[in-house]
Amino acid sequence: MNNSLKHIEPMVHHSQINVPYTWWAGDTAGRFLKTLRDEQTIMGTRCNHCARVTVPPRKTCPTCFTENQTWTAVSDQGTVVAFSVARRQLAALVKKVPVIFALIRLDGADTALLHTISQVDPAEVTIGMRVRACFSKDAGATIMAISHFVPTN
Repeated sequence: MNNSLKHIEPMVHHSQINVPYTWWAGDTAGRFLKTLRDEQTIMGTRCNHCARVTVPPRKTCPTCFTENQTWTAVSDQGTVVAFSVARRQLAALVKKVPVIFALIRLDGADTALLHTISQVDPAEVTIGMRVRACFSKDAGATIMAISHFVPTN
């Protein structure tokens, strides 16, 4: 390697790029998001072949690849199966750090939903912690219709 290239500092250009866009969520995700917004109910799809309930819903069962046609409501309470704490404020984080991201298996579901946990110190979050969803009335048909989850115990 040429030694004169080792000491060159990289050129960094700081900017903010705003690229607004929209896309169609599709029939399955669209129904899930509209039900969150309109009914504050969390829905999953049940596989008629292996009986697994997938939340967020999937059109096709990820286990046996059968088309999911049965919709079922699941609980707004569940168990933390994994979590991570973001401690650095980045532009992509809407909430102020620390932000607790968690995979939450809702009661009645076989898969986990990724969301945030609030109103708890990050040091107190544990795998196995019980949480419940808090809904937002003004978020629209997005996953943010669930504002966050809070501990139940």
